[in-house]
Amino acid sequence: MDRNEIVSRIEKSFRKQVRKDETVKNAFLLVSSEKLKIDIKIAEGKSGHIDANPQQPNHLASVGKLFTATIIGILHDQDKLSFDDKIKKYIDDELMHNLHVFKGKDYSNDITICHLLNQTSGLADVFFPLYEKMVNDSSMRITTRDAIIWGKQNLTPKSKPGEKHLYTDTNYYLLGLIIENITGKPFQEVLHQLIFEPLGMKHAYANDFSKPEEPSIYPTAEALINNVDFTKIEGIAPLDHAGSSVIAPLEEYLIFMKALVNNKILKEETLKRMIADDRPMGFPALGINYGYSIWKFVTVPIIMPSKFNCWGCVGVTGAFMFYHPKTESYIIGTFNNSSYKTKALRFMISKVINNLLKM
Repeated sequence: MDRNEIVSRIEKSFRKQVRKDETVKNAFLLVSSEKLKIDIKIAEGKSGHIDANPQQPNHLASVGKLFTATIIGILHDQDKLSFDDKIKKYIDDELMHNLHVFKGKDYSNDITICHLLNQTSGLADVFFPLYEKMVNDSSMRITTRDAIIWGKQNLTPKSKPGEKHLYTDTNYYLLGLIIENITGKPFQEVLHQLIFEPLGMKHAYANDFSKPEEPSIYPTAEALINNVDFTKIEGIAPLDHAGSSVIAPLEEYLIFMKALVNNKILKEETLKRMIADDRPMGFPALGINYGYSIWKFVTVPIIMPSKFNCWGCVGVTGAFMFYHPKTESYIIGTFNNSSYKTKALRFMISKVINNLLKM
């Protein structure tokens, strides 16, 4: 099929999807493939009082976890940690005390860094319970460390470490604290020094924690969780932290993904482990596994043919950042609404990758 027709199909499908759904206020899509000579950058809807613009910074929610996992990978490549290290080596005794007590047994000292990375620690998620509290109480303030302590006191682990996959921001808060312990610097400073600055991501920053090297002339797009723009909630930053704090234009997310895929940030064997050390995400029929913050579509006969295999990261606001090896394509976007977490992935597979495969 002709390249122009493919581009037109993708763009029309995206705009139609946004326009027909009143819950989506604005949405953004970038599709880039040197192999196919495709370069799509589009925005649809309104962002505040302006028309959505492809150059606007976007908060892609948990897509930020892949930046955290990459920093851990960099520290691994620098021999400053091992993926298999017990986290007690880097987390202080007060925080480790009764961190993971499951069915009367303390497993705290069994948790490893890779358990945190591939979400198999068994710890409960503190983000959504605390997020709801902050939405309902505008005066509430909490640190990332306090959030973990709150989880120890109010929630119960769901399984033994390494036993099963359980997606939780708690794991990535702990990874952020490990990064701070090893580097002696705040997480956001490390984010800038190890990723944003070397890659020239001049408009990227950590939500409420840091500033971009060059502020964008466009406002950051709204990102809605249950119809609330969580980027504007006072005091929300500690619940972002190493779990989801990255804000940047889609073009700069592309810079990061290209560097990751082409081994410009990590050693090849390190990235391979981050992809391969995965667990089923609880949706085996859909063929989605989870590595070190890497969502990986795997082959399921009829349901998910191998031609759709791709890997990347997902955010609760209908955000996605993926690499599709067969077409050598990067697909990054967001519908900026939590009602789209699943629908966004379906759109990416059926309306983007499926069309790219026709070239």
